[in-house]
Amino acid sequence: MGTDRIDLPQGTLDLLILRTLALEPLHGWAISERVQQLSSDVLRIQQGSLYPALHRLERRGWIKAHWGASENNRRAKYYELTRSGRKQLEMEQDAWEKLTAAVAQVLGAVREGA
Repeated sequence: MGTDRIDLPQGTLDLLILRTLALEPLHGWAISERVQQLSSDVLRIQQGSLYPALHRLERRGWIKAHWGASENNRRAKYYELTRSGRKQLEMEQDAWEKLTAAVAQVLGAVREGA
């Protein structure tokens, strides 16, 4: 299934991170693992993209971080959604659903020869 992986479309990384953190606070590695798991190994977030995105979301006030111990008892930075992050997630999820529905509509029309 490794050949079925796709690159993330521009702008979806923030949405995936916010959605993943809506479930529970996680450290960076766990965020990337959760996205990979939930996408059936299709989506993989590269560490070089993940941490800049986490810092950007933190600067925007959509997530906050605290230090804690990971599953293997190592010091790790845990991220969690803030109230404004939950609002942002809602807005981005609505926008994503409208966008994907519109793209699907166009693709369907093209297939049908419209």
